[in-house]
Amino acid sequence: MPKQQRRTFTSAFKKQMVELYENGKSRAAIVEEYDLTASALDRWIKQAQTTGSFKEKDNRSSEENELIALRKVNQRLKWRSIYFKASRADHGTKVAIIQNNRYKYSVSAMCDVLQIARSTFYYETKERPNEDDITDAIVEIFHKNRKAYGTRKIKVKLQERGFVVSRRRIGRIMKGQGLVSTYTVAQYKLHKTSCNEATTGNVLGREFKQEEAKRFVVSDLTYVKVQNRWHYICVLVDLFNREIIGHSAGPNKDAALISRAFATVQGDLHQIQWFHTDRGSEFKNQKMDELLDTFEIGRSLSMKGCPYDNAVAEATYKIMKTEFVNQMNFQSLRHLELELYDYVHWFNTHRIHGTLGYMTPVQYRQEALKKVV
Repeated sequence: MPKQQRRTFTSAFKKQMVELYENGKSRAAIVEEYDLTASALDRWIKQAQTTGSFKEKDNRSSEENELIALRKVNQRLKWRSIYFKASRADHGTKVAIIQNNRYKYSVSAMCDVLQIARSTFYYETKERPNEDDITDAIVEIFHKNRKAYGTRKIKVKLQERGFVVSRRRIGRIMKGQGLVSTYTVAQYKLHKTSCNEATTGNVLGREFKQEEAKRFVVSDLTYVKVQNRWHYICVLVDLFNREIIGHSAGPNKDAALISRAFATVQGDLHQIQWFHTDRGSEFKNQKMDELLDTFEIGRSLSMKGCPYDNAVAEATYKIMKTEFVNQMNFQSLRHLELELYDYVHWFNTHRIHGTLGYMTPVQYRQEALKKVV
Protein backbone atom coordinates (compact mmCIF):
# COMPACT_ATOMS: atom_id res chain seq x y z
CA MET A 1 0.00 0.00 0.00
CA PRO A 2 1.59 3.32 -1.05
CA LYS A 3 2.27 5.74 1.74
CA GLN A 4 0.00 8.79 1.74
CA GLN A 5 1.85 12.03 1.07
CA ARG A 6 1.96 14.38 4.02
CA ARG A 7 0.04 17.63 3.56
CA THR A 8 1.94 20.89 3.78
CA PHE A 9 0.57 24.38 4.34
CA THR A 10 2.03 27.74 3.38
CA SER A 11 2.39 30.56 5.86
CA ALA A 12 -0.20 32.53 3.86
CA PHE A 13 -2.73 29.70 4.25
CA LYS A 14 -2.07 29.45 8.00
CA LYS A 15 -2.56 33.21 8.32
CA GLN A 16 -5.90 32.96 6.49
CA MET A 17 -7.07 30.25 8.88
CA VAL A 18 -6.11 32.35 11.91
CA GLU A 19 -7.92 35.37 10.46
CA LEU A 20 -11.04 33.27 9.87
CA TYR A 21 -10.95 32.26 13.52
CA GLU A 22 -10.34 35.84 14.72
CA ASN A 23 -13.26 37.04 12.57
CA GLY A 24 -15.67 34.75 14.38
CA LYS A 25 -15.68 31.49 12.43
CA SER A 26 -15.85 28.60 14.86
CA ARG A 27 -12.84 26.40 15.49
CA ALA A 28 -14.84 23.24 14.71
CA ALA A 29 -16.07 24.60 11.37
CA ILE A 30 -12.56 25.55 10.22
CA VAL A 31 -11.20 22.13 11.16
CA GLU A 32 -14.01 20.33 9.33
CA GLU A 33 -14.22 22.40 6.15
CA TYR A 34 -10.47 22.67 5.54
CA ASP A 35 -9.69 19.10 6.64
CA LEU A 36 -7.33 20.21 9.42
CA THR A 37 -6.54 18.79 12.82
CA ALA A 38 -7.68 20.76 15.81
CA SER A 39 -4.17 20.66 17.26
CA ALA A 40 -2.70 22.18 14.09
CA LEU A 41 -5.19 25.05 14.11
CA ASP A 42 -4.61 25.68 17.82
CA ARG A 43 -0.88 25.70 17.18
CA TRP A 44 -1.19 28.27 14.37
CA ILE A 45 -3.36 30.52 16.52
CA LYS A 46 -0.86 30.35 19.35
CA GLN A 47 2.06 31.00 17.01
CA ALA A 48 0.33 34.04 15.53
CA GLN A 49 -0.34 35.43 19.00
CA THR A 50 3.15 34.79 20.38
CA THR A 51 6.03 34.84 17.88
CA GLY A 52 4.07 35.90 14.82
CA SER A 53 5.89 33.20 12.86
CA PHE A 54 4.48 29.89 11.64
CA LYS A 55 7.85 28.16 11.35
CA GLU A 56 8.19 25.32 13.83
CA LYS A 57 11.82 26.11 14.56
CA ASP A 58 10.82 29.63 15.66
CA ASN A 59 8.33 28.26 18.17
CA ARG A 60 10.24 25.40 19.82
CA SER A 61 12.59 25.46 22.76
CA SER A 62 15.57 23.12 22.95
CA GLU A 63 13.77 21.16 25.68
CA GLU A 64 10.76 20.65 23.41
CA ASN A 65 12.95 19.39 20.58
CA GLU A 66 14.61 16.91 22.92
CA LEU A 67 11.24 15.77 24.28
CA ILE A 68 9.87 15.19 20.74
CA ALA A 69 12.89 13.08 19.87
CA LEU A 70 12.51 10.99 23.02
CA ARG A 71 8.80 10.45 22.36
CA LYS A 72 9.51 9.20 18.85
CA VAL A 73 12.04 6.69 20.13
CA ASN A 74 9.62 5.54 22.84
CA GLN A 75 6.77 5.06 20.34
CA ARG A 76 8.98 3.01 18.04
CA LEU A 77 9.97 0.72 20.90
CA LYS A 78 6.36 0.27 22.00
CA TRP A 79 5.13 -0.49 18.49
CA ARG A 80 7.91 -3.02 17.93
CA SER A 81 6.88 -4.79 21.10
CA ILE A 82 3.22 -4.91 20.01
CA TYR A 83 4.14 -6.04 16.49
CA PHE A 84 6.26 -8.98 17.62
CA LYS A 85 3.44 -10.18 19.89
CA ALA A 86 0.65 -9.69 17.35
CA SER A 87 2.21 -10.71 14.03
CA ARG A 88 1.23 -14.39 14.49
CA ALA A 89 -2.11 -13.82 16.22
CA ASP A 90 -5.46 -14.81 14.70
CA HIS A 91 -7.61 -12.36 12.77
CA GLY A 92 -9.90 -11.41 15.66
CA THR A 93 -6.96 -10.71 17.95
CA LYS A 94 -5.32 -8.48 15.36
CA VAL A 95 -8.52 -6.46 14.97
CA ALA A 96 -8.76 -6.07 18.74
CA ILE A 97 -5.13 -4.93 18.97
CA ILE A 98 -5.66 -2.28 16.31
CA GLN A 99 -8.86 -1.12 18.00
CA ASN A 100 -7.15 -0.83 21.38
CA ASN A 101 -4.21 1.12 19.96
CA ARG A 102 -5.96 3.29 17.34
CA TYR A 103 -5.60 6.42 19.46
CA LYS A 104 -1.87 5.86 19.93
CA TYR A 105 -0.75 4.79 16.47
CA SER A 106 -1.83 5.17 12.86
CA VAL A 107 -4.63 2.72 11.93
CA SER A 108 -3.29 2.61 8.38
CA ALA A 109 0.20 1.66 9.57
CA MET A 110 -1.07 -1.03 11.95
CA CYS A 111 -3.33 -2.55 9.28
CA ASP A 112 -0.43 -2.58 6.84
CA VAL A 113 1.95 -4.29 9.27
CA LEU A 114 -0.62 -6.82 10.48
CA GLN A 115 -1.87 -7.40 6.92
CA ILE A 116 -5.50 -6.43 7.46
CA ALA A 117 -7.40 -4.27 4.97
CA ARG A 118 -8.46 -0.97 6.50
CA SER A 119 -11.98 -1.41 5.09
CA THR A 120 -12.21 -4.78 6.84
CA PHE A 121 -11.10 -3.29 10.14
CA TYR A 122 -13.56 -0.39 9.97
CA TYR A 123 -16.42 -2.68 8.92
CA GLU A 124 -15.86 -5.12 11.77
CA THR A 125 -15.56 -2.38 14.40
CA LYS A 126 -18.43 -0.23 13.08
CA GLU A 127 -21.32 0.22 15.45
CA ARG A 128 -24.80 -0.06 13.99
CA PRO A 129 -26.57 3.32 14.13
CA ASN A 130 -29.69 3.98 16.16
CA GLU A 131 -32.21 6.81 15.89
CA ASP A 132 -30.14 9.13 18.07
CA ASP A 133 -27.03 8.53 15.94
CA ILE A 134 -28.92 9.38 12.76
CA THR A 135 -30.49 12.47 14.30
CA ASP A 136 -27.11 13.71 15.53
CA ALA A 137 -25.61 13.13 12.08
CA ILE A 138 -28.42 15.02 10.33
CA VAL A 139 -28.13 17.99 12.69
CA GLU A 140 -24.34 18.04 12.26
CA ILE A 141 -24.49 17.85 8.44
CA PHE A 142 -27.17 20.56 8.32
CA HIS A 143 -25.23 23.07 10.43
CA LYS A 144 -21.81 22.30 8.96
CA ASN A 145 -23.15 23.04 5.49
CA ARG A 146 -24.46 26.52 6.22
CA LYS A 147 -28.05 25.31 6.77
CA ALA A 148 -28.32 24.96 2.99
CA TYR A 149 -28.96 21.23 2.54
CA GLY A 150 -32.41 19.69 2.11
CA THR A 151 -33.35 16.01 2.34
CA ARG A 152 -31.73 15.03 -0.99
CA LYS A 153 -28.26 16.27 -0.16
CA ILE A 154 -28.43 15.21 3.48
CA LYS A 155 -29.30 11.70 2.29
CA VAL A 156 -26.18 11.64 0.11
CA LYS A 157 -23.96 12.85 2.96
CA LEU A 158 -25.49 10.27 5.32
CA GLN A 159 -24.67 7.51 2.81
CA GLU A 160 -21.05 8.66 2.87
CA ARG A 161 -21.11 8.00 6.63
CA GLY A 162 -22.67 4.56 6.18
CA PHE A 163 -26.25 5.53 7.07
CA VAL A 164 -29.00 4.32 4.73
CA VAL A 165 -31.98 6.58 5.48
CA SER A 166 -35.00 7.51 3.36
CA ARG A 167 -35.74 11.13 2.48
CA ARG A 168 -39.10 10.83 4.27
CA ARG A 169 -37.37 9.81 7.48
CA ILE A 170 -34.80 12.60 7.09
CA GLY A 171 -37.62 15.10 6.57
CA ARG A 172 -39.40 13.86 9.68
CA ILE A 173 -36.25 14.19 11.78
CA MET A 174 -35.51 17.66 10.36
CA LYS A 175 -39.05 18.80 11.18
CA GLY A 176 -38.71 17.43 14.70
CA GLN A 177 -35.42 19.29 15.15
CA GLY A 178 -36.74 22.52 13.64
CA LEU A 179 -34.27 22.43 10.73
CA VAL A 180 -35.41 24.46 7.70
CA SER A 181 -33.08 24.77 4.71
CA THR A 182 -32.26 28.28 3.50
CA TYR A 183 -31.95 26.96 -0.05
CA THR A 184 -34.63 27.88 -2.54
CA VAL A 185 -35.01 27.03 -6.22
CA ALA A 186 -33.61 29.75 -8.49
CA GLN A 187 -36.17 31.66 -10.55
CA TYR A 188 -35.34 33.87 -13.51
CA LYS A 189 -37.25 36.98 -14.52
CA LEU A 190 -36.80 38.84 -17.75
CA HIS A 191 -35.76 42.43 -17.19
CA LYS A 192 -34.35 45.25 -19.25
CA THR A 193 -31.12 46.97 -18.24
CA SER A 194 -28.62 49.20 -19.97
CA CYS A 195 -26.19 47.15 -22.00
CA ASN A 196 -23.55 47.38 -24.65
CA GLU A 197 -24.55 46.94 -28.27
CA ALA A 198 -21.58 44.81 -29.38
CA THR A 199 -22.18 42.55 -32.35
CA THR A 200 -20.59 39.61 -30.52
CA GLY A 201 -22.91 36.62 -30.66
CA ASN A 202 -24.01 33.97 -28.16
CA VAL A 203 -21.47 31.24 -28.89
CA LEU A 204 -22.51 29.28 -25.79
CA GLY A 205 -26.09 28.93 -27.00
CA ARG A 206 -27.33 27.67 -23.62
CA GLU A 207 -25.18 24.53 -23.90
CA PHE A 208 -24.61 24.53 -20.14
CA LYS A 209 -23.43 20.92 -19.95
CA GLN A 210 -19.79 20.92 -21.07
CA GLU A 211 -17.50 17.89 -21.37
CA GLU A 212 -14.20 19.76 -21.22
CA ALA A 213 -12.72 21.76 -18.33
CA LYS A 214 -12.48 25.53 -18.90
CA ARG A 215 -13.99 25.34 -22.37
CA PHE A 216 -16.67 27.80 -21.26
CA VAL A 217 -16.28 30.02 -18.20
CA VAL A 218 -19.31 32.14 -17.28
CA SER A 219 -19.50 35.17 -15.03
CA ASP A 220 -21.73 37.85 -13.60
CA LEU A 221 -21.74 40.38 -10.75
CA THR A 222 -23.94 40.70 -7.69
CA TYR A 223 -24.25 43.31 -4.97
CA VAL A 224 -23.78 42.99 -1.20
CA LYS A 225 -24.07 45.46 1.65
CA VAL A 226 -20.91 46.24 3.64
CA GLN A 227 -22.00 48.35 6.60
CA ASN A 228 -23.85 51.22 4.87
CA ARG A 229 -22.30 50.97 1.42
CA TRP A 230 -22.93 48.70 -1.55
CA HIS A 231 -20.07 46.46 -2.68
CA TYR A 232 -19.90 43.92 -5.47
CA ILE A 233 -18.84 40.30 -5.93
CA CYS A 234 -17.59 38.72 -9.15
CA VAL A 235 -17.17 34.97 -9.64
CA LEU A 236 -15.94 32.92 -12.60
CA VAL A 237 -17.70 29.56 -12.98
CA ASP A 238 -16.41 26.65 -15.07
CA LEU A 239 -19.43 25.05 -16.75
CA PHE A 240 -17.62 21.70 -16.85
CA ASN A 241 -17.98 21.07 -13.11
CA ARG A 242 -19.68 24.22 -11.76
CA GLU A 243 -16.48 25.08 -9.89
CA ILE A 244 -15.86 28.70 -8.90
CA ILE A 245 -12.35 29.07 -10.36
CA GLY A 246 -12.00 32.81 -9.71
CA HIS A 247 -13.55 35.39 -7.41
CA SER A 248 -13.16 38.97 -6.22
CA ALA A 249 -14.94 41.64 -4.20
CA GLY A 250 -14.75 45.41 -4.23
CA PRO A 251 -16.59 48.72 -3.86
CA ASN A 252 -16.90 49.37 -7.60
CA LYS A 253 -18.72 47.54 -10.38
CA ASP A 254 -16.03 47.81 -13.04
CA ALA A 255 -13.48 45.97 -15.16
CA ALA A 256 -10.91 46.05 -12.35
CA LEU A 257 -13.19 43.83 -10.25
CA ILE A 258 -13.36 41.26 -13.05
CA SER A 259 -9.62 41.44 -13.68
CA ARG A 260 -8.95 40.65 -10.02
CA ALA A 261 -11.22 37.61 -10.33
CA PHE A 262 -9.15 36.39 -13.28
CA ALA A 263 -6.00 36.93 -11.21
CA THR A 264 -7.20 34.33 -8.68
CA VAL A 265 -7.62 31.58 -11.28
CA GLN A 266 -5.17 28.73 -10.73
CA GLY A 267 -3.15 27.72 -13.78
CA ASP A 268 -2.52 29.26 -17.20
CA LEU A 269 -5.33 31.55 -18.38
CA HIS A 270 -4.68 30.33 -21.93
CA GLN A 271 -6.57 27.17 -20.89
CA ILE A 272 -9.85 29.14 -20.89
CA GLN A 273 -11.34 28.92 -24.38
CA TRP A 274 -14.50 31.04 -24.09
CA PHE A 275 -15.72 33.68 -21.63
CA HIS A 276 -19.51 34.13 -21.54
CA THR A 277 -21.39 36.95 -19.76
CA ASP A 278 -24.38 39.20 -20.13
CA ARG A 279 -24.08 42.58 -21.89
CA GLY A 280 -23.17 44.68 -18.85
CA SER A 281 -20.82 47.55 -19.65
CA GLU A 282 -18.31 46.31 -17.08
CA PHE A 283 -17.66 43.33 -19.38
CA LYS A 284 -17.14 45.47 -22.49
CA ASN A 285 -14.24 47.94 -22.23
CA GLN A 286 -10.64 48.32 -23.27
CA LYS A 287 -9.22 46.67 -20.14
CA MET A 288 -11.32 43.55 -20.59
CA ASP A 289 -10.60 43.42 -24.32
CA GLU A 290 -6.85 43.56 -23.63
CA LEU A 291 -7.06 40.78 -21.03
CA LEU A 292 -9.03 38.46 -23.30
CA ASP A 293 -6.83 39.21 -26.32
CA THR A 294 -3.64 38.60 -24.35
CA PHE A 295 -4.71 35.12 -23.31
CA GLU A 296 -6.55 34.36 -26.56
CA ILE A 297 -9.89 33.86 -24.82
CA GLY A 298 -12.95 33.89 -27.08
CA ARG A 299 -15.96 36.09 -26.29
CA SER A 300 -19.60 35.09 -25.96
CA LEU A 301 -22.49 37.39 -24.97
CA SER A 302 -26.08 36.70 -23.96
CA MET A 303 -28.92 38.10 -26.00
CA LYS A 304 -30.04 41.55 -24.92
CA GLY A 305 -32.27 41.43 -21.82
CA CYS A 306 -32.33 37.62 -21.57
CA PRO A 307 -30.87 36.17 -18.32
CA TYR A 308 -31.73 32.64 -19.46
CA ASP A 309 -28.65 32.75 -21.71
CA ASN A 310 -26.47 33.00 -18.61
CA ALA A 311 -28.59 30.78 -16.36
CA VAL A 312 -25.74 29.00 -14.55
CA ALA A 313 -24.14 32.27 -13.43
CA GLU A 314 -27.57 33.56 -12.37
CA ALA A 315 -28.28 30.33 -10.45
CA THR A 316 -24.87 30.45 -8.76
CA TYR A 317 -25.55 33.94 -7.46
CA LYS A 318 -29.01 32.90 -6.27
CA ILE A 319 -27.35 30.13 -4.26
CA MET A 320 -24.69 32.49 -2.93
CA LYS A 321 -27.33 35.02 -1.87
CA THR A 322 -29.30 32.38 0.00
CA GLU A 323 -26.43 30.42 1.56
CA PHE A 324 -23.83 33.14 2.04
CA VAL A 325 -24.70 36.82 1.60
CA ASN A 326 -28.03 36.76 3.46
CA GLN A 327 -26.46 34.91 6.39
CA MET A 328 -23.67 37.42 6.99
CA ASN A 329 -23.18 40.94 8.36
CA PHE A 330 -20.04 42.28 6.70
CA GLN A 331 -18.09 44.88 8.67
CA SER A 332 -15.46 45.81 6.09
CA LEU A 333 -14.18 44.97 2.61
CA ARG A 334 -11.48 42.81 4.19
CA HIS A 335 -14.15 40.94 6.15
CA LEU A 336 -16.13 40.37 2.93
CA GLU A 337 -13.03 39.14 1.06
CA LEU A 338 -12.11 36.74 3.86
CA GLU A 339 -15.62 35.29 4.14
CA LEU A 340 -15.92 35.03 0.34
CA TYR A 341 -12.65 33.08 0.21
CA ASP A 342 -14.01 30.76 2.89
CA TYR A 343 -17.36 30.28 1.13
CA VAL A 344 -15.76 29.57 -2.26
CA HIS A 345 -13.54 26.94 -0.64
CA TRP A 346 -16.59 25.29 0.92
CA PHE A 347 -18.58 25.59 -2.32
CA ASN A 348 -15.86 23.85 -4.36
CA THR A 349 -14.67 21.18 -1.94
CA HIS A 350 -17.61 20.42 0.37
CA ARG A 351 -20.92 21.47 -1.23
CA ILE A 352 -22.41 18.60 -3.24
CA HIS A 353 -24.33 19.49 -6.43
CA GLY A 354 -27.32 17.61 -7.81
CA THR A 355 -26.24 18.39 -11.40
CA LEU A 356 -22.91 16.68 -10.69
CA GLY A 357 -24.41 13.45 -9.38
CA TYR A 358 -24.16 14.72 -5.80
CA MET A 359 -20.41 15.21 -5.98
CA THR A 360 -18.52 18.37 -5.15
CA PRO A 361 -16.98 20.31 -8.07
CA VAL A 362 -13.50 19.19 -7.03
CA GLN A 363 -14.58 15.54 -6.74
CA TYR A 364 -16.21 15.71 -10.18
CA ARG A 365 -13.04 17.13 -11.73
CA GLN A 366 -10.85 14.51 -10.06
CA GLU A 367 -13.12 11.66 -11.22
CA ALA A 368 -13.01 13.01 -14.76
CA LEU A 369 -9.20 13.04 -14.67
CA LYS A 370 -9.18 9.38 -13.54
CA LYS A 371 -11.29 8.40 -16.56
CA VAL A 372 -8.85 10.16 -18.89
CA VAL A 373 -5.87 8.35 -17.37
